[in-house]
Amino acid sequence: MHIRALEDKNIWGEVIEQCEQYDFYHTFDYHQISKRDGEKPILLEFRDGDNLIALPLLIRDIDGTPYKDATSVYGYAGPLTRNITRNFNNASFKKMLKEFLMDSQIVSVFSRLHPFIKNQEPVLSGIGEIIPHGHIVNIDLTKNLNEQKRGYNRRLRTYINKEAHEYKIIDGTCEECLDAFIGVYCENMKRVKANPSYFFGKKYFYELLASGQIHARLLVAQHIKTSQLAGGAIFTMNNGIVQYHLSGVKEEFLNLNPIKLLIDHVRVQSTNEGYSYFNLGGGLGGQDNDSLFYFKSGFSKDFKTFQSWQYVVDKRKYQQIIKQKETLDGQNTNNSCFFPIYRQTPPNEMEISEINCLGND
Repeated sequence: MHIRALEDKNIWGEVIEQCEQYDFYHTFDYHQISKRDGEKPILLEFRDGDNLIALPLLIRDIDGTPYKDATSVYGYAGPLTRNITRNFNNASFKKMLKEFLMDSQIVSVFSRLHPFIKNQEPVLSGIGEIIPHGHIVNIDLTKNLNEQKRGYNRRLRTYINKEAHEYKIIDGTCEECLDAFIGVYCENMKRVKANPSYFFGKKYFYELLASGQIHARLLVAQHIKTSQLAGGAIFTMNNGIVQYHLSGVKEEFLNLNPIKLLIDHVRVQSTNEGYSYFNLGGGLGGQDNDSLFYFKSGFSKDFKTFQSWQYVVDKRKYQQIIKQKETLDGQNTNNSCFFPIYRQTPPNEMEISEINCLGND
């Protein structure tokens, strides 16, 4: 029985390959692409006989203290397993995990969980809290294509029929298309006044699409009459799971939003290729009543709960850091639902990756 922190790409890959399920969010490549300055990706490997738990995390310093904390990448992560059932006794894992975190001076852990990875809850049971934050929209690709489409709302079906005559869908992995898409994506983020953490450098997109672990595809909609790139979206396809990751649309094409057609195209393609889940994500801030969630729920009413894991490893040090922050910033954080509280910033500076939410647009 042991627990160890892995940083080597090859060993990391071998371990998650041994798990029964994983997604691109758990890969070494995605952690390297996603990490920010000062963040160190690790994969915690716990073994007990034939039982295996693999937990990817980003470790970072807590400014002004000798301590650290851990978070997850943007997206859906959480623990992976082998030979773990819903009745799993996690006492040994709980004990060894806490010992490792305490020895590493890690005060708290935050991780978004994956709605389609089994047995994350029994692994984390009694270790901090699992918090629900709303729903994500899944298209069940195990149903036949006609049954899937019957789940679309009527207005959406009409729009897609119109769009099929306006746009041509093409592969966007050529440099010209990718650069154009990056420009459109950035325009979108500026238009909606998105948080700075939604802006990614050019390197991010190039590495994302080049990775043999992530399996990302960029599809773009070309306006037939003008040959303009109207919009595009990046999808990932791994182990039966399709993820709608990032998208952008030129402002002049918003009235007949080509993302609808792109999602429908990937739905058909993925079903024919034998995938099971197509995750469109949720609303901004985990909301079920905003325009983003309304857009996505037009494709399906198969909603899954999005959850995060929040674990205060050392309560004394956690409270100490909160008091230190209150003294420095003059903020009262006692009633905050933000986690970890001491990383909360004024609303106009809040980073989306630290809010208990997920939005994919």
